[in-house]
Order: sequence, then C-alpha cells, then structure tokens
Amino acid sequence: MAISPIGGSTAASPTAQANIGLQDFLKILLTQLTYQDPLKPMDNQEFMAQMAQFTSLEQTQRLNEKLDQLITNQAALQSVGLIGRTVDISTSSGQMTGTVASLSLSGDAPLISVTTTGGTVVSNVGLGQIIAVR
Repeated sequence: MAISPIGGSTAASPTAQANIGLQDFLKILLTQLTYQDPLKPMDNQEFMAQMAQFTSLEQTQRLNEKLDQLITNQAALQSVGLIGRTVDISTSSGQMTGTVASLSLSGDAPLISVTTTGGTVVSNVGLGQIIAVR
C-alpha cells in the first residue's frame, strides 16, 4: 500500500512513494527510540516485527510494479499477433470490421491501425476496443 500525500492533487511515482514510506518509517523508529523509557527499552521482538512488516510492504510494492510491467509486456507481445488478422472494433461511430495494418508500441499501451473493408484506415485503436478477432 503506497502512502499518498495529504491534500496533494498530484500522484507521486511508485519509486517516490516507496522512498517517502521508508523515510517516514525511519522517522517514526527514531522518535520511538528517542522517547522510550530507559527503564523499559523497546522489546527486540517488537522491533524486529516492525522491520519485517515494513520489508514485506516494500517487497509487495516492488512485486506490484513488476506485475504491471509484465502485464504491459504481455499485451505488447499478444498485439504483435494481431497484424494481418481481421478484427471487429468498437469506435465512437459504431462497430467496424477490418484488417490490422500496423501496430504502435511507442506509448503506454499498444495501439493498432485497422484498414476497414471500405478502405478507410482507423488509427490509434486500443486493444480494449477490439470486440472479436478472426
């Protein structure tokens, strides 16, 4: 779970959020150690449990980032197989049928260009707009 800024309208990158989380955890830990009762020091098991929880959280965040990368790569690999295939797509003007003419991998998500049966080229079609592949 990423720590989001309070009252901020812009989202920080996952790397910045992980760094903020680590800094916050270290500040809390330092404050605990500074203000602890010298006659009742912090329990070592409790300290190690907190460290383990934070490490687990950080690893989960990294795993989520890697899964997002994997999903993006998988979508790109699958979209290569669409070139030359006949597809039904949903557009703002309705449903169309055509052949996938080209593929663009330059953005965040793969985009295809479809040449319709009437010869019109529909560009920047997202994979989510594909209804059927034949």
